Amino acid sequence: MSPAEQFALLPETGLTALLGGGRALILAPHPDDESLGCGGLIAAACAAGLPPAVVILTDGAASHPDSTSHPPARLAALREAEAREALSILGMPREKMFFLGEPDTKLTAHEALLDRLTGIAAEQKCGVVIGPWAADPHCDHEAAAVISEAVAIRGGLRLLSYPVWGWLREDALSPVTGWRLHISAQLDLKRRAIAAHASQYGRVIMDSPGGFSLPQNLLAIAARPYEVFLAP
Repeated sequence: MSPAEQFALLPETGLTALLGGGRALILAPHPDDESLGCGGLIAAACAAGLPPAVVILTDGAASHPDSTSHPPARLAALREAEAREALSILGMPREKMFFLGEPDTKLTAHEALLDRLTGIAAEQKCGVVIGPWAADPHCDHEAAAVISEAVAIRGGLRLLSYPVWGWLREDALSPVTGWRLHISAQLDLKRRAIAAHASQYGRVIMDSPGGFSLPQNLLAIAARPYEVFLAP
C-alpha cells in the first residue's frame, strides 16, 4: 500500500492521548510545514491551553531562486512574517514561536542547533518532539527528522513525526504505526493558516520562473479532516 492508504487505516486518537497531557515541541523544516502538517494539532493544543513551542528551522529563502524583487534576505523576512501570521491564526502566542534561520536546502544536525533545540524543549517544558517524517522526500525534511530524533534522545522525550510530502508518495513502504487526529473543528483555522503563506502560491513573487508553488494535490490532502502522527 502507498503511504496515504496506510495513513487512512491508522486508529483514531485524541489530543490528550497523543500528547500525553503535556506540551509539544514542533519542528518545521520550512515556514509553511507547520501549517500543512500540524495546523490542526497546533490549533487544538492552543484551544486546550497547551500551546506548543513551534520552531521553524530554515529561513525558506531558497523557494524563489534568482528573484530580483525578493533576494534571499527579503524573502526570508517575508516568509517569517507569513509564518508568524499563520501561527497567530492558529492561536499561538508569539513567545512560543522560534525562527532559527538555518540555510534553506542545507539543513544539518550540527551541535549548536541541537543544543539550542534541547534548550528550547527544556525551557518550554515539552514532553514530546514532533518532527517531519523521515520518509518525506525532501532533503530538509530528512535532516529535520534526524534532528528531531536527536533532540528527543538528548531530552528524554517521546518522538512523533508528521508527513507532508510523504502523503504524495506512491511507492509501497514498510508498514507504519501511529494515529489519526481528527481536526474537523480546527479545519477552517488550518486552511486560513496555510493561505497566510501567500508567497508559496505563485502569485506574490513573479520574477522567478523556477519559483516554488504549493501543488494542488498537496493542498487537497491538507484539507482533510484529520492529521497523521507516526510513532518511530
